[in-house]
Amino acid sequence: MEEKFPIVIEIKLTAKDLWKFSLYHAYWGSKGIFSAIFSLAAAYLLITAWSTSTVAYRIMLLVSALIFTVWQPLLLYYRSVKQAKNPRIQNGMTLSFDEDGFLVSQGEESLLLNWENVKRGVRIGDMIILYMDQIRAYLLTDGCMAEKKAEITELIKEKLPPKRRKRI
Repeated sequence: MEEKFPIVIEIKLTAKDLWKFSLYHAYWGSKGIFSAIFSLAAAYLLITAWSTSTVAYRIMLLVSALIFTVWQPLLLYYRSVKQAKNPRIQNGMTLSFDEDGFLVSQGEESLLLNWENVKRGVRIGDMIILYMDQIRAYLLTDGCMAEKKAEITELIKEKLPPKRRKRI
């Protein structure tokens, strides 16, 4: 990797980016397994008990089958659209990566974060998520990284040990 520091990118998140992040958190791991089993079980009961069940029971099973497959994703999308309208998201931010960490800048504010502060990095689809803790994370979309994607990916691989990164 030819080292040219700092590597500067502009992050402008869309409602779709925020939605993908929300879906990842809602359906990854045991929550996703539970959601899938619950929805499949409700759908199975709906199909097998259709002829012998009451209308109220059918409606309950239909709602149960759709709650994790349709309702929750729509609700997460609605929240993402609402969050994307927040001025802090709309204005975007600048991230400057180097050997020591990265500088996050937005307007007049800036925050310097060391690589030791990054708890873990995860790639989901076209996005790298750098978690600072369970609440704060920075979303680096492939679109925002553009031609600097390979450089940033290599830097993250170099700075985060394998146990603190997934699929990167």
